[in-house]
Amino acid sequence: MDDLIDISELAGLAEAYDLECKAAQGRDGRGEVPEDFWKSYSAMANADGGIILLGVQEKPRGEFKALGIADVERLRKAIWDNLHNRKQISTNLLTEQAIQPIKVDGKTVLRVEVPRAPRQAKPVHLGSNPLGGTYLRRYEGDYPADDETIRRMLAERVEDSRDERILKGFDFGDLDMDTVSAYRNRFSAVKPGHVWADLPVPEFLERIGAVGKNREEGYSGIRLAGLLMFGRAEVIRDALPHYMVDYQERPEAKAEKRWVDRLVPDGSWSGNIYDFFRKVYQKLTADLKIQFQLKDGQRIEDTPVHEALREALVNTLIHADFSGRASVLVVKRPDMFGFRNPGLMRISPEMAIQGGNSDCRNRRLQTMFQLVGYGDHAGSGIPKIYSNWANRHWRRPVLYEVREPEQTLMELRMTSLVPEEVIAELEAHLGERLHSLSDTERMALIIASSERVVSHARLHEVCTDHPADISKTLAGLVREGLLLSDGAGRGMEYFLPWQKAREDALFDLRVEIANAVKGVSISPGLAAVISPELGSISPELGPMPPELTPQYLDWEDLSPELQIELSEIAAPIRPKRRVAPEELQNVVFALCTGRFLGRRVLSHLLGKLCTSNRHAA
Repeated sequence: MDDLIDISELAGLAEAYDLECKAAQGRDGRGEVPEDFWKSYSAMANADGGIILLGVQEKPRGEFKALGIADVERLRKAIWDNLHNRKQISTNLLTEQAIQPIKVDGKTVLRVEVPRAPRQAKPVHLGSNPLGGTYLRRYEGDYPADDETIRRMLAERVEDSRDERILKGFDFGDLDMDTVSAYRNRFSAVKPGHVWADLPVPEFLERIGAVGKNREEGYSGIRLAGLLMFGRAEVIRDALPHYMVDYQERPEAKAEKRWVDRLVPDGSWSGNIYDFFRKVYQKLTADLKIQFQLKDGQRIEDTPVHEALREALVNTLIHADFSGRASVLVVKRPDMFGFRNPGLMRISPEMAIQGGNSDCRNRRLQTMFQLVGYGDHAGSGIPKIYSNWANRHWRRPVLYEVREPEQTLMELRMTSLVPEEVIAELEAHLGERLHSLSDTERMALIIASSERVVSHARLHEVCTDHPADISKTLAGLVREGLLLSDGAGRGMEYFLPWQKAREDALFDLRVEIANAVKGVSISPGLAAVISPELGSISPELGPMPPELTPQYLDWEDLSPELQIELSEIAAPIRPKRRVAPEELQNVVFALCTGRFLGRRVLSHLLGKLCTSNRHAA
């Protein structure tokens, strides 16, 4: 980010960074740290980081005005003082270079660059108590984190391996011995003559880490990893109520929910992790074309694509947060493979793609897979997936996170980055004008055509331009009518004018606001999230099991704590007679995140806005 910025560039920079602007003028007009600064600091640190500009006003949203800070050193010192005050904020993540004055439209403002906090520092919270003091970024706003999310962060911080725990009340009768036998057969094939191969089952399970001893309390038993790997699904749910693994084969290259083959724990098989891996890997690779190769006189029934799919499937399982509410989901389509696991990544997606950094959530599971020849070491699995896919000249894999509910997703598309039909489509609409564009401009249009949407982040993955230059490129294509835009900030997306609407990507879990339902202007998709009376939620990865999503049809159904939390979210707009449609939409999204809310609950929270904004959106 440059030290000299034109005010017109801020809207574009908001697409590249999580950007928060605060006037920070203070009572005397010389500059003061605003009260909500620390909420933004906490929220950004608990998410992907971001930039806070003090001395810039954003009102209305998307329109910026540089006010400047008269005494910028006083403001900087006040921030430093509070960063070392544990009654103010739980941890300091900033360096001196992260808090620097810059010029915006000739006025001095203070830029604070907040990094993504490592899991060992999360949750970053205000005051001494994380419960009630932890904030998250949602829809470019700062909202209190619920207690369940905070407890999950605390568990991630103190448990290097989430599957290490030894379970009380579980025994060998809870394991599926057919799965154990299959694993032992694979172990013997991969490691012929190994001294563990002929051990009795209990000793073998102890050696591979499925069984262990709590030496502090002096008891032995099955580890959580052992139950996940070899247990029966109904028993696994006794320890992990939200446990769910799901495979779907879809017949067309569309983001619809129809499937022709599905595998879920339905009682016809064990439902555990190892059997899921074995069955799903066979389904993923059943119709892959294998080039004829010989090694030592034997045909090799394996390819780089097989290897990439194995790595992706194993990564999905060993990095999953099985306490989360999303399911493990694997999708096969004619044009692509998709993988989803509950839980965010422990390192940033950028670091994972670069390789060399590994922070596995379930290290015992990782070891058990490695013992039978599956999975890689030292953070090289994801780079290998990218490399193997690139060798086929297919479109670059996409690895990203979704925060509500928390999950990590990977898309492996089996199409060329620049398919001939895409070029033909663009030439049909643009003619020779297409070839007069810059390489980055053409790539933006190609991605928009082949993937039905392009964003700042996606374009940055495939070109080397500076983020600010990418913002200018996209803005220029919009001005020239070659792209249409939708959204704001980091949520901004672009699509081609002749596409009637963007086709949802496989793992896009957002819903759009469009049609009026009972006085509040919301789409059928959002209505499904808000109101079970109107239909069930259908995200791109299939419906969440109803029993996993809390439903509240009446105000009295909510606990007093949740009533207070939701009332605080709605507080900024409730007193207003009318609000901007975008502001109302953001609040409705925040209210309904992770829960179903009935119309009567929304009416209680939003009051007159349910009718006064009937036509506004």
